[in-house]
Amino acid sequence: MPRKSRKYYSPEEKIGLLRRHLVEGVPVSEICEDHDLQVSVFYGWLKQLFERGAVAFEPTDRREQRQAASKDRKIELLEAKLQKKNEVVAELMEEHVQLKKELGEL
Repeated sequence: MPRKSRKYYSPEEKIGLLRRHLVEGVPVSEICEDHDLQVSVFYGWLKQLFERGAVAFEPTDRREQRQAASKDRKIELLEAKLQKKNEVVAELMEEHVQLKKELGEL
């Protein structure tokens, strides 16, 4: 039996399908049949919409502040990781130079 290829839906497509059900009253079974979609996937999208939907109603500046704070945290973590890497490389280079001196190669 050949395996079906997976269809990926963009956020806009997902909202469009959910809107058809919630606003236009199209039955879930009809939407799922038309788009070869599992009912459980559709209800998973619906759950995500209701869990994360509050973000759509937040003031734009608060959303931007939260995104900026998230980016700042990520930058701080990456800078700390880079600093640690640089320290390790410096220590290894120092050991390498010391070993070369001991072996008389410098």
